Amino acid sequence: MESTERRTRLRLATTIPVWFAALVGAVIVGLTTSGDRYLVWLPLVLGLTILLTFCLQLATREKDGLVDRTMLSLTGSLVVLGVATGVLALLGLSA
Repeated sequence: MESTERRTRLRLATTIPVWFAALVGAVIVGLTTSGDRYLVWLPLVLGLTILLTFCLQLATREKDGLVDRTMLSLTGSLVVLGVATGVLALLGLSA
């Protein structure tokens, strides 16, 4: 029982910060870029979330569930940045 609870806490502790970083990066890119320059900066934000994911996974020093935690972090950040790209594209069409 304790192992399942620990895995759940570890999963949340290593995925939520990555998703939050992707969201903050997308908001910063949306507020600071003009035109279609967001298409240059959002992939860089994705690259930074990949690095953050691996840093967090190495910091946990826990090999059980590594692939699941990594895929959950990266999939979540990809979804966040994909939605941000769609929103910025729609905002660019209306401007």
